[in-house]
Amino acid sequence: MQTSLDELQAWIGRTETVRDSIGATPVKALDATLDHPARPVEQGTALPPLWHWLYFLPLHRQSEIGPDGHARRGGFLPPVPLPRRMWAGSQFEFRSPVRVGDAVERTSTIADVSVKEGRTGKLVFVKVRHELRCNGATDPAIVEFHDIVYREARRPDDVEPPPQRAEAGASWRREIVPDDVLLFRYSALTFNGHRIHYDRKYVTEVEGYPGLIVHGPLIATLLMDLVRRQMPQADVASFRFKAVRPTFDLNPFHVNGQPGPDGKTVRLFASDHEGWLTMDATAVLR
Repeated sequence: MQTSLDELQAWIGRTETVRDSIGATPVKALDATLDHPARPVEQGTALPPLWHWLYFLPLHRQSEIGPDGHARRGGFLPPVPLPRRMWAGSQFEFRSPVRVGDAVERTSTIADVSVKEGRTGKLVFVKVRHELRCNGATDPAIVEFHDIVYREARRPDDVEPPPQRAEAGASWRREIVPDDVLLFRYSALTFNGHRIHYDRKYVTEVEGYPGLIVHGPLIATLLMDLVRRQMPQADVASFRFKAVRPTFDLNPFHVNGQPGPDGKTVRLFASDHEGWLTMDATAVLR
C-alpha cells in the first residue's frame, strides 16, 4: 500500500457533524419498499430501528464521485488505497426514540483504523462511531458503530473462505426476492451510489462478482423488520450484525429469527438459497 498505516491511523479521532430533520416521506417510501400497507405517518411517529439510515444522506457532488460510485477517498474517511469497500457490520444502542418532526444532529468520529492480512491479501478495517441527538439533547438517542472493510482487487486465483451452514428450524422465516427494483429503490432511498448494487456490468466485469450484491444495510433492515412483523410492540434496546458472506440478486434468500428463552434476546440471521449463512445478528429487547 502506498499509504502507510501510520498515515491512515492519523485519521483516528477525526470528527464530522451533520444535521437533518426527520421527514415523513422517507418513512412512507421505505414502508412501500418493504411491502408494508400504507399507514399514517404523522408528527411524532417513532422510526423503527435502523430507519435513521434514511437521513444524513451522503450528498457528494457528482464531480467528487470515484469509479466505484462512492465519494473519492480522503475527506472524513481515511484515504485507504484499496479498491473494494464493503460494510462489514454494525453495533447499535437505541436509547430513546427518534420521531418524525425531530431536528437531529449526527456526530461521527473515526474510532479505529487497523490493517490485517487475509486470505485474499491486505485488509483495512475502519470503525466509525456515530452519535445521533434529537432536538438539542445532550444525550444521544442512538449510538452506532459502523465497521468498514477495504480489500484488494479480486484475483482469479483468490480462495474464498469456506461457507458456514445456517442453522435450521428457526421459528420465524421470510423469503425475500432481491430483484433489481428492490435494490434500486433502497439505493435511491439511501442515496447510495455504490455500483455493486445496480451496475451489473461493473460488478461482474470489474469487481468479479457473479451478480448484483444485496446491500448489507438492507439485509440488516429486513432482519429488524422481521422482528417488527412478528413482535409489533417490541422495544429494541440494542442490535448488532456481522456480514458473513455476500448475497447476490440471482436467487431468493431468507431472513430468520429465533426468540431466546429469556424473552429478551432474539437470534437473527440471513441465509442464501443454498442454506449458507450470509449475515449473523442479535437483537436485545427491553
